Amino acid sequence: MVNFGIVANVTGVIIMVVGFLMLSTLPLSWYYATNDNLAIISASMVTVLTGGSLWFFNRMAPKNIGKREGYLIVALAWIATGTFSALPYLFSGTFTEVTNALFESVSGLTTTGASVINDIEAVPKDILLWRSMTQWIGGMGIIVLTVAIFPLLGIGGVELFVAEAPGPTSDKFHPRIKETAKRLWLIYVGLTVVLILILRFNGMNLFDATNHGLTTMATGGFSTKNASIAHFDLPAIQYPIIIFMFLAGINYTVIYYALNGNFKKVWKSDEFKTYLFLVVLITLIVAIVIFNVTDHGVEKSFRDAAFQVISLITTTGFVSADYTSWTPGVTMLFFLMLFFGASAGSTSGGIKIIRHLVFFKNSILEFKRLLHPRAIIRIKIDNQVVAPRILTHILVFLLIYLILFIVGSVLMAIILSGTDQVLLTSIGAVATSLGNVGPAIGALGPMDNFSEVPMIGKWLLVFLMLLGRLELFTILILFTPYFWKLN
Repeated sequence: MVNFGIVANVTGVIIMVVGFLMLSTLPLSWYYATNDNLAIISASMVTVLTGGSLWFFNRMAPKNIGKREGYLIVALAWIATGTFSALPYLFSGTFTEVTNALFESVSGLTTTGASVINDIEAVPKDILLWRSMTQWIGGMGIIVLTVAIFPLLGIGGVELFVAEAPGPTSDKFHPRIKETAKRLWLIYVGLTVVLILILRFNGMNLFDATNHGLTTMATGGFSTKNASIAHFDLPAIQYPIIIFMFLAGINYTVIYYALNGNFKKVWKSDEFKTYLFLVVLITLIVAIVIFNVTDHGVEKSFRDAAFQVISLITTTGFVSADYTSWTPGVTMLFFLMLFFGASAGSTSGGIKIIRHLVFFKNSILEFKRLLHPRAIIRIKIDNQVVAPRILTHILVFLLIYLILFIVGSVLMAIILSGTDQVLLTSIGAVATSLGNVGPAIGALGPMDNFSEVPMIGKWLLVFLMLLGRLELFTILILFTPYFWKLN
């Protein structure tokens, strides 16, 4: 039987933390005299009181957390956090419709970066900071799930490192989850601060530098400018963001090893090597195309290519140029990258490279098995055998992901019927939401936003964002009869 008391208790604590974090935008509200002080305080109070009530009335609940409780805590905490994070938008008057506020909030929390704001630069600065904070909170939340929750539930990209005990890889660099999470958080916070300082030193004002530092490390993509990073068309601004987007797409355990000088373990990671190879190869291909179809020089062509390739493959979603204007082939390539995702154990969304790698290796080995049917031929990742259970998990994940994409695209095509570029817009909207990327193709390309999507379409995309961010199974298992059985 599900222990609803501990579920409510833990969910309440998480809601309270979000409520207190809202108050971090108050200094900006006072400094710029935005008159949003009361809205922020009210949103914080409602959030804290709700979370506090859930915690207080369930504080004596049994502390045992099983798999059912784990799934419920993760799913309900993210749904609740997304809901309460919408309150500053509503109370400040940034949005008057609940649907738009929830869309922006969930898009932030899931680090998707799709927006329904038509004029970002007209939004009060304190609300923009909260908007960026939701992505940074979501990015940190993913680290928590990666380290402590997903392995216990038996889901997520982290399990692909053949880890039988909690931790981001089978080669755990610290035996205790709490200490492991603390070290990863320090890396996350440290890299964010370093990027903010670099951007500030290279010409951004402190407000823009802070916001873009938060959303870059979260691989979120929310910007303070309507034109996104295209507004800052300077190598000194764009190259640091390129580098830190790439870092944000690396498994944080690998970053930890690198910071400690253990480069052998860094290079031992098959996923990291594949990630690096894909980024370099696709960047070079796209750079050559840009150089030939535009009047850009070599440096500008390379910069635009590197920026957009890394932005999409890491699911950050920043935009430095309208990539749909280059060639149809590049647009198609970038659409396919909506299904990539970077490394497991990073803040990136998407399918994750490790799943593609295991699937590709298994497909190649299947030909060998046909020739040697009696041979035991096993897949290895990082020189470790991938268990059959994990291989099955990957195949099921990919199949469900494909089904969700197809069904979602059909539903979006029905919802968007009568609009221009229905097919491209529908598949682009679903792919970018499920992959937590942000920009898409069609009428929702890099220079557009989601404000014109009908209300029912926005609710569908919100659902897909949550599904993609929580590795599908965490949400979908709640809809199965097995989950609610008493034993």
